[in-house]
Amino acid sequence: MKLPISVLDLFKIGIGPSSSHTVGPMKAAAAFVRSLGEDGRVARIEATAFGSLAWTGKGHATDKALVLGILGKTPDCIDPDEASQLFARVQIERRIELPSGRTIAFDPDRDIVFNTKRQFDRHPNAMEFKAFDKDKNILQSDVWFSIGGGFIERLGSENQNEDPDCPHGFDFRSSRDLLELCLVHSCTIAEIAMANETARRGEERTIEEIDRIIEVMMACIDRGLAQSGELPGGLRVRRRAGALFERLQRDNPNNSLSTSRPFDYISAFAIAVNEENAAGGRVVTAPTNGAAGVVPAVLRYYRDLCEDANQEGLRTFLLVASAIGSIIKQNASISGAEVGCQGEVGSAAAMASAGLTAALGGTNEQIENAAEIAMEHHLGMTCDPVGGLVQIPCIERNAFGAVKAVNATYLALAGDGKHRVSLDQVIETMRQTGVDMNDKYRETSRGGLAVNVPEC
Repeated sequence: MKLPISVLDLFKIGIGPSSSHTVGPMKAAAAFVRSLGEDGRVARIEATAFGSLAWTGKGHATDKALVLGILGKTPDCIDPDEASQLFARVQIERRIELPSGRTIAFDPDRDIVFNTKRQFDRHPNAMEFKAFDKDKNILQSDVWFSIGGGFIERLGSENQNEDPDCPHGFDFRSSRDLLELCLVHSCTIAEIAMANETARRGEERTIEEIDRIIEVMMACIDRGLAQSGELPGGLRVRRRAGALFERLQRDNPNNSLSTSRPFDYISAFAIAVNEENAAGGRVVTAPTNGAAGVVPAVLRYYRDLCEDANQEGLRTFLLVASAIGSIIKQNASISGAEVGCQGEVGSAAAMASAGLTAALGGTNEQIENAAEIAMEHHLGMTCDPVGGLVQIPCIERNAFGAVKAVNATYLALAGDGKHRVSLDQVIETMRQTGVDMNDKYRETSRGGLAVNVPEC
């Protein structure tokens, strides 16, 4: 039996600015060089990015990610400041030290290629790695796909993120399956999700890992709120989360605008995360980097602004969010290059709304309803980042997604869980909409805001 996608796979600790264009390529490059082992014949490595990775790779730091991966670095372990230093060193020295300890010549301008012509049927985010000997003979060649949220696949192999067959736990592929499991076993969605996690690694380690994810999310918000100045990339976008938060702290909560304060806080939290992401900081895919601010912002809202919030509620939030994210990924996509931003921020909003509803004591039916409401009102959202950077409209979009998620929670909690449109129907609609969407609106920066807003 294959278990649904783990909470630790949907919520990966990494660095910005993109899970599909930064985290995925780094992981794929690292996997490729590991597969070379101690082969002393390797004299040169070439990495080629195709499709969306080629169109917006420079803005998403794909070249930097590929270099770091070839160095053997992984997104969850590398320090963001060290990452920039290592990349700069390779650019200057034109050589690279492989994980085996051997040093070879490496010119990023020559050995990293952005090919905007070739497309692969499996996914728009494709990469090809080649290792050559000193006589220019190919020693090994692999094609990898970055399929969104930091998930990667190698051409010709099974999904690298799937668990081995596991005799324990609960298998569900749709929200209908999930609700039926809960009904049959008289349990909650969080309990189903926790059972699957403990089947993988035990309860104690699962709790430790979930708490670590929460800690990194909160630290990202704190760091984002403490920063100022312009974001890198040339658009001259100024950080504003810190100023928004300071104003909220300074203003009298009893003034006439006080009713908007919870949403103002949520916006500040979400913007803080995505400004950190745009700066290449430490973030958690939730389920992607481009949508990394939604879940943490709503989680922080629960922790700081909801009565009776506690650590168990935070864990319940992420477990339920991961169950919903798993269903979305299995039946549609969380990749902006595949289905547009509806698959990123829309999925994040559905996950956050479900998680918050569960943490606030909602029923299983209300949780499914909340996720459906949140995703339904992101249908058709394009991915058209200006300059190929994860800044405009991505940063503000996370704030709106987080606010929608909270609104969806309270709409669902006001009802009894019965509703006309199911989450499964909305997910299928999102998938179909993504298929129909012109690829210039799917993370290629060839349409929409990306061509109508000047970069300077």
